[in-house]
Amino acid sequence: MSMLEIGARSALSPSEILGIFKPRIAISIMLSALGGLAITPGRLPAPIEVTVLAVAVFLAAGAAGGFNQWAEADLDARMERTAGRPFASGRAERSMGWLAVIVAILALAFAMAWMATNAWAAVYTLLGTLTYAVVYTLWLKQRTWMNIVVGGLAGSFAVLAGAAAVNASLAPEPLLLALVLFLWTPPHFWSLAIAARKDYAANGVPMLPLVIGNKPCAWIILGHAFALCGISLLPALYASSVIYLVPAVIGGCLFVATSVALVVRPDAKHAIYNFLISLLQLLLLLTGAILDRWLSGGFT
Repeated sequence: MSMLEIGARSALSPSEILGIFKPRIAISIMLSALGGLAITPGRLPAPIEVTVLAVAVFLAAGAAGGFNQWAEADLDARMERTAGRPFASGRAERSMGWLAVIVAILALAFAMAWMATNAWAAVYTLLGTLTYAVVYTLWLKQRTWMNIVVGGLAGSFAVLAGAAAVNASLAPEPLLLALVLFLWTPPHFWSLAIAARKDYAANGVPMLPLVIGNKPCAWIILGHAFALCGISLLPALYASSVIYLVPAVIGGCLFVATSVALVVRPDAKHAIYNFLISLLQLLLLLTGAILDRWLSGGFT
């Protein structure tokens, strides 16, 4: 039996197999690590080492996403947004074989990060995975509205993994970027929770909009947007150039603008738009950090 057939009740397509590991989230976590690496002052690792670290972080994040779907199959099956996922729909069996694959991927990622860079980068990579898979998924998600606040540390640890590959003694720049990721994650997912409010309410998941209402939650989202966008500009006070600053300003202004619109009309339409714009803001910020270092010759 091949890996793609482990625990499968019916044949899964390659895209369904890939989807189990939440590749879009894994890519954002990988970019966060590269952003942390790029923004950290000091001599960068060799290009091959950077590449291996990026792949390691991607695999670790994928393992976290796979465990999330494996562990939450029953909850996903009850939610309209996630009912079609392989484990939730029953197309893939929630077996120990799948769990073994997920753990093996994480072990491989940890080893790759350590061998390519250093122990600290590997430890931060592991901590990011454990934060999402264990602390968020198993412990907090169905217990408290603070679930995604603590879960936001997963992205922060990715930034620190990239930074530690350059210098284990963390500089202010990556610490600021890690703080941005910590502040970014809650409003991103709270926007989604407003849009999917009925799903979360029907299944007793205590996301913030359900606890305090859409309008107060939208104000908190706006506060987060202002704070993280302001903090994201601070690395420019150190060594980052206009190549970093321009995307940071554009993305920040867009996120704040759509968050204001969400306060005015805290409905599903504006919430999902804010959710998507928050992704764009993060992409612009991380791309700016990477391009700033690359165009300055840092990756050569």
